[in-house]
Amino acid sequence: MLQRLVARPSGSGPGGRTTGRPPSGNGASSFHLYWDVPPTPLAEASVTIEVIEPPTVSKLYFWALQVSFERRGGGRVGGAHFGLQCNPAYPGDCGVNWGGYHDGAGELEGSVSTLPSAPDNINTRDYRWEPHRRYRYRIHRSPERGWRGAITDLSTDETTVVRDLWVEADHLSAPMMWSEVFADCDDPSAAVRWSDLEVVTTSGETYRPTSVRVNYQTHANGGCANTDTSVDGAGYVQRTTTTRVNPTGARLHGG
Repeated sequence: MLQRLVARPSGSGPGGRTTGRPPSGNGASSFHLYWDVPPTPLAEASVTIEVIEPPTVSKLYFWALQVSFERRGGGRVGGAHFGLQCNPAYPGDCGVNWGGYHDGAGELEGSVSTLPSAPDNINTRDYRWEPHRRYRYRIHRSPERGWRGAITDLSTDETTVVRDLWVEADHLSAPMMWSEVFADCDDPSAAVRWSDLEVVTTSGETYRPTSVRVNYQTHANGGCANTDTSVDGAGYVQRTTTTRVNPTGARLHGG
């Protein structure tokens, strides 16, 4: 999954799929937002999410912040994604995932989360989130080992550490966020809002990106043509089952 998501942006492809199940390899349609950040090593990345239109069908929706892991002088060694899921396998259809992959060498290993997991999935854990409530994702170096994924409920200021991934990397790069939707292209619309993007460099400087670049999974790769990303004054909104206004390659400002 990660290799597909980090592929270079591409055009919308021939035709326009707006009904039925996405015929991609995993049955999902994905769309992405690449952050405009300085070309400097990163020590952490964080973003706020709000599910502003929750899904109404019992299918998997995954909204994640993704980063790449790199070593100085050695290039990229892997990548991982952190975020909320609307997932029928979990209590209340609510879960949170922190997992990733070595480049060409399988899944990243990591600590066992203190959160339970109804289907006993090491990467995805039970986490009761609420729509119309803001949550803060944070990926940063663990004080114990590897890289940590944590989530803060901004209504209560309660932070939950999900787990640590044990990847030997000096820094992060290439932050992006995405929606991966396993629903039919014409299932009822669902939407999330992303805001307050922030990175911290390895030298301790904080940078808040003010623009992102849009990408959609292509028609040829099974993507739906009726997903869209827009700016609503409070952040970047990713929405399913709607009219696409901003095409692949568009640069959006104001999140």
